[in-house]
Amino acid sequence: MNLIEMEQIYKIYHEGLENEVRALNGIDLSIGRGEFVAIIGASGSGKSTLMNVLGCLDLPSRGTYHLNGKLASSMTDDELSHIRNVEIGFIFQGYNLIPALDALENVELPLIYQGIGAEQRARTAREALERVGLGERVHNYPSQMSGGQQQRVAIARAISTGAPILMADEPTGALDSKTGEQVLDTLHQLHREQGTTILLITHDNKVAAAAERVIRIADGRIVVDCPREEIAL
Repeated sequence: MNLIEMEQIYKIYHEGLENEVRALNGIDLSIGRGEFVAIIGASGSGKSTLMNVLGCLDLPSRGTYHLNGKLASSMTDDELSHIRNVEIGFIFQGYNLIPALDALENVELPLIYQGIGAEQRARTAREALERVGLGERVHNYPSQMSGGQQQRVAIARAISTGAPILMADEPTGALDSKTGEQVLDTLHQLHREQGTTILLITHDNKVAAAAERVIRIADGRIVVDCPREEIAL
């Protein structure tokens, strides 16, 4: 069984009205455990909407979405919250760090929601920061770190829960090319060493080229889905 199974997924706004918008327009998608997939598309293509549905941040208007064998539309709010806290780690372009918290405290946040005790929480957060090369920055605040360092804190926060899936939304969009490559290298390391399933959402062909499989979306539809080596980027 695939980790992700989508069948005829639609996300429709203002359905039936003159200003109807089909952000997702009949998506069929299967993703296996341990894949490294790039979902690429221009602004307005539907890629962010697709990520929101994949990440259980939003539900489709119609269609079926099974995540790890579970039908998303049948889950309770508590079950969906559990998935977002435990099964999926989110990495956002804007980092979403709390300015008043240091790196260690930022990484501890999702562990607090999981009810993990203070001692184990600090140990797990420190290990995650060391994994992304920030072991000496645990007590630095976001304002004391570069953009690349802040993004790596965000990655550490995402992996601290041990989530088997990482969804990265434009993770290099605000970074220079060298720092962006370092962030992608970190994702590759997680994929290679832990078998983490990586979903990389981007508008950038060069970033998409880092994945093993490329899915191109346009007008809410998948127009390309193939191994990286079969597509020119």
